[in-house]
Amino acid sequence: MIQDLQKRTLFAILALAIFIPILAIGGLWLQIAMGVVAMLGVHELLRMKGLNTMTPEGLLTLLATFALTVPLENYWKFLPVDGNVVAYSVVILILLGATVFSKNYTIEDAVFPIAMSFYVGFGFNALVDARIAGLDKALLGLCMVWATDSGAYLVGMKFGKRKLAPRVSPNKTIEGAMGGIVAAMLVTLIFMLVDSTVALPYGIYKMMVFAIFFSIAGQLGDLIESAMKRHFGVKDSGKFIPGHGGVLDRFDCMLAVFPIMHLFGLF
Repeated sequence: MIQDLQKRTLFAILALAIFIPILAIGGLWLQIAMGVVAMLGVHELLRMKGLNTMTPEGLLTLLATFALTVPLENYWKFLPVDGNVVAYSVVILILLGATVFSKNYTIEDAVFPIAMSFYVGFGFNALVDARIAGLDKALLGLCMVWATDSGAYLVGMKFGKRKLAPRVSPNKTIEGAMGGIVAAMLVTLIFMLVDSTVALPYGIYKMMVFAIFFSIAGQLGDLIESAMKRHFGVKDSGKFIPGHGGVLDRFDCMLAVFPIMHLFGLF
């Protein structure tokens, strides 16, 4: 257990040493990086289902994911305000068109890739939008996600007894979930004390309440991915980060948290 924790910590630090500078730089470099990571996430999901991404349909799915993640309208000025959504819709239309001209590619075959491209692409697009609004807003969301994950892991490992969702994730406990919520609230409190403008138009008391919902959403995102892995009979979504699994194993919470932060008007 200790060796596993040490391995997780080491590679988490290495990953952060790469990710944080790119996040700080922001702009096109971050957006391209997030587009590529989103495509890797969708690739993992397609592979779970036994689908090959090196096919016309698979490549269109990856292209759609990238288009939804990156704010294309910021660079291609002829596009409307929601240019990335329009571009995504066009690629999906082409993908659906494949069901017309192919005997072996049906609407049932297209639904899963389309759903996964939206699920992953929309989550990463919300992260990109948060960074455009400000580095502090992106860090607030990410730190809540990381605090939830770490708090749930550490508290669950030491005090966990009651299973949270044994059918999809036998190791997660109610005690761990509560630890994740408390950790997210503490991180939010620290952010609000250091920079009270990070969560405008909300004040510290509302944000402490919101942190509970964000933490729950993040843990639900984690459980959703666990349910997918359980359904397809895999342990990890991939091997992107040693000791941490694939892209989705690290970003599953974020895919749920950032869209809800956007819904609440935090960016």
